[in-house]
Amino acid sequence: MNPVVHFELPAEDKHRMADFYSKVFGWEVEMMGAEMGNYVIATTTERDPKTRMPINPGSINGGFYQKTPGMPSAPSVVISVDDIKASMKEIADAGGEVLGEPVDIPGVGAYTSFIDTEGNRISILQPVMM
Repeated sequence: MNPVVHFELPAEDKHRMADFYSKVFGWEVEMMGAEMGNYVIATTTERDPKTRMPINPGSINGGFYQKTPGMPSAPSVVISVDDIKASMKEIADAGGEVLGEPVDIPGVGAYTSFIDTEGNRISILQPVMM
């Protein structure tokens, strides 16, 4: 099985959103710079300092991305895969729509999104540790 390893939430105002989730749920947030697409990392559970992966089984961390015209803006999950290119082919063969080529996220892995057969935006990640 390929596990869900991350969640993503769209934001119109990343500072307002980060403030909300920090205050309400105690999440730690880290604002990334332009080189990382101004992404906001949301830590919801303790991470291993070396792998940055959650220590508690079944727990996931996530992030906030900027809403943009033409891009589906709904909560999404990220699924870990062993081979991103093979998974992209399987997605397309099963009727999904892959949204571009994988992007290398430094220290994290290769990442891309797709639209499933029901119109949901989901992402896949081939972690660097695999």
